[in-house]
Amino acid sequence: MSTAMGRTGRRRRIAAAAATVAVAAGLWGGAPAGADTDGPTVVATGLNNPRQLAFSPGGQLYVAEAGLGGSGPCQVGELGEVCFGLTGSVAKVGRTGVTRVVQGLPSAGGSDVIGPSDIVFTGNHRFALTIGLGGSPDYRAGFGPDAALLGSVVTGDLRHPGAGVRRVFDVAGYEQRANPDGTDVDSNAVGLARKGNGFVVADAGGNDVVSTRHGGSTVGVLPPVPTTKAAEGLPVGFPADAVPTDVVKGPDGAWYVSQLVGYPFEAGASTIWRIVPGHRPKAYATGLTNVTSLAFDEHGRLYAVELSATGLLSGGPGDLVAVKPWSSSHRVVAAGLPLPYGVAIRGESAYVTTCSTFCPPGAGSVMKVHLHH
Repeated sequence: MSTAMGRTGRRRRIAAAAATVAVAAGLWGGAPAGADTDGPTVVATGLNNPRQLAFSPGGQLYVAEAGLGGSGPCQVGELGEVCFGLTGSVAKVGRTGVTRVVQGLPSAGGSDVIGPSDIVFTGNHRFALTIGLGGSPDYRAGFGPDAALLGSVVTGDLRHPGAGVRRVFDVAGYEQRANPDGTDVDSNAVGLARKGNGFVVADAGGNDVVSTRHGGSTVGVLPPVPTTKAAEGLPVGFPADAVPTDVVKGPDGAWYVSQLVGYPFEAGASTIWRIVPGHRPKAYATGLTNVTSLAFDEHGRLYAVELSATGLLSGGPGDLVAVKPWSSSHRVVAAGLPLPYGVAIRGESAYVTTCSTFCPPGAGSVMKVHLHH
């Protein structure tokens, strides 16, 4: 995804953004999510660029909405004009519809929208969010003081939504200090998982996974992915960005990290990495495409969302797959999903956000998928 590319040149970013928007335009309506009676069903509509989602300890489903950007301040960058607004939110999915329980969160929109990305619960009512950025702290400052929470992990309490949220870790600031992959300073906090009294963050811009504890530390750095085909004048073997998108803790205690891979978003180029702190990441599952989210079920089986199953530039829809460990062959659980992004599992069902990016206002939804074993 253009907003999740770490070290890319101006021409490559612009080409990726233009092509991806064109692809997404054809996906807004989406392919049918399954015609049989046991196929995916829509359980929520009217969402604004919904990303990750999670169940609270009480069993309620909540969605992080990246929002719609706003009227400004605006900045003109490598992807065109991006305008800031306080349109990000957290939405509760209920039987009678969607209720935005936390509103006024930072959102920056242009060819894509960046804002609230992932949500986890730290208690019955307390939650934490990642809020993306897609640049450096200096870029963040260009949007003015209301944008200070971009590129951060924040916490809040659903019992006191009017109190807003507070920053507990500056992911973009850590990228500026540590720059784990040694390239340009670019941070986009997306995936989030709990780690004791802190968190672990997948930084799509920084190409790394970061712990928030003790002032911040690097859990792992993902290597660039050599391209297998020439694209837009780029030679075969050109290093595409690693782009980690989600991080979850496995039943074995290791961290599992999904990967989208940057332009040209090649099919089959994405890997799910297994990371044990202090060791190099190991490829746990290969042959995947544009993976944005991971979730383990109660039996320890891993599921992954592919934003586009054939590559973002192909125009194809995405899917939900059951991951086969240490393999490149995986089972498709639900196909034909329009721009899916996040997944949460409860019992024998998975809940997937769709029309998650490049979509008109209110076009996002949540679909329920029965997990066949």
